[in-house]
Parts: sequence; C-alpha cells; structure tokens
Amino acid sequence: MEAQYISRHHRHQVGENQCSSALTKHINAPIDLVWSLVRRFDQPQKYKPFVSRCTVRGDLKVGSLREVNVKSGLPATTSTERLELLDDEEHIFGIKIIGGDHRLRNYSSIVTVHPEIIDGKPSTLVVESFVVDVPDGNTKEDTVYFVQALINCNLKALADVCERMALHNNPSGSTYQM
Repeated sequence: MEAQYISRHHRHQVGENQCSSALTKHINAPIDLVWSLVRRFDQPQKYKPFVSRCTVRGDLKVGSLREVNVKSGLPATTSTERLELLDDEEHIFGIKIIGGDHRLRNYSSIVTVHPEIIDGKPSTLVVESFVVDVPDGNTKEDTVYFVQALINCNLKALADVCERMALHNNPSGSTYQM
C-alpha cells in the first residue's frame, strides 16, 4: 500500500540540481487524531521538536504564510513557509519554504495520512515526501540524508505525541469507534 500512496500523492517535479525522497511511519493511533496534529499549519511545534514558535499571517487556508522560529542547535533560526495543500477529506497537507536563514532552497513537502489496522486497532500510516535544491558544496546523498534525518525526527515525535494522546484518551486499550 505504501508504494501506491506514494505514487498517487507524492509526485514531485525534481530538477537537475534537486533531490527527493519519501518516508513512512506507522502510528498506533487513529487517523482522526493524527490528522488533527498534522493539519495544524499554525502549530507545528505541537509535535515538531525543532520548532520553538510559529506565527501565521492571514487565515488558515491554502496560500497562508507562517514564520517559524527554529530551536538553537540547527543551522537555521527562521523559516518562512506557505501552505500549499490542505485536504481534510483525503488527508493531504503540503508546504513550501519560501524564505528564511537556512540552506533548504525550493523545499516543498507533502504529508498524507492513511488509515490502517495494527494489532486489531485503528492506526495510521503517515507518508512524508520532499523535494529540495542541493546546496553548493553538498552532494545529493548528503542533502537527502540531512532532510531525512529531520523528517524522521519529526515523524517519531508525531508518533510519540499521538500514541500518548491515544492512550490517555483510551486508557482501557479498547478499540476506537470511528
């Protein structure tokens, strides 16, 4: 199924000096819970550990801009991002970085969430893909490795937050009613 989701929703136009990849994460929490965090363009810090603050300009709709402050320790302090996709029915979320003091030029990502069953319980498959320019002095492999490390960190944090919330909301461990 993962390959089908990637080929359907995660098609990026990759230029000559760009790289792209897709990552997946299985989360033991229902899709509605996971989507409620992923779709929050105005609050990425709810699960992204490298975000310290986020300010949105305008309404929360496609075309909205956000200014993200990055925690110290990364080679950046700010990022300006535009909401490109927000489909609550298909569970598709996309952003494009349009500015900031970092090396992720022409970065665009798509996140999709898909229902699945793990051990008989409603769970979620999250797929995140990206395309980005390869910075001068770096290789495609180095760039993919760096971006994948950031995304994997974010996906692990998303899983931790969602699984904790699911357990708190459903301490008996019984199956959710969807």
